[in-house]
Amino acid sequence: MKNRGILNAELARAVASMGHTDIMMVVDAGFPIPNGAWRIDLAIQQDLPTHEQIIPLLASELIVEQTFVAEDVLEYNPVLNKLVQESFPAAEHSTAKHEDLLGSIAARAKVIVRTGAFNPWGNVALVSGIDAPIWFDRPGVTTPDSYKARIEAIKKEGN
Repeated sequence: MKNRGILNAELARAVASMGHTDIMMVVDAGFPIPNGAWRIDLAIQQDLPTHEQIIPLLASELIVEQTFVAEDVLEYNPVLNKLVQESFPAAEHSTAKHEDLLGSIAARAKVIVRTGAFNPWGNVALVSGIDAPIWFDRPGVTTPDSYKARIEAIKKEGN
């Protein structure tokens, strides 16, 4: 039996299936998940589980190179923004219009993880990355400038 990390079999499978630039969304209980999406519904009751329980857990097992939160989060839910930034310190953090998170970004997501969070604008898009320090540490491979800063951030993070 697995005794740490993600124990939910479907969520563990989803994390393992992520490729470079795939999107995983972690959403609140009210998110309108598109028909046909790979939906992993973890919601049990109000705030069970919360973003604070799920996002750091995902950060321990998923390489994320970019995150998106709604523009409104910066002003109205800075606690969520801080959680995302602290969970993925080496990632690029971006905002999107709330409508885009509900629409075009959700439509591109490989998997959507529904939490029980009753959290305003509580929808986060995680863009999967690669382990850049390992990926580019090969004889004869030159690290492009676009990855040098990311590699330094990952090394600084200690991962």
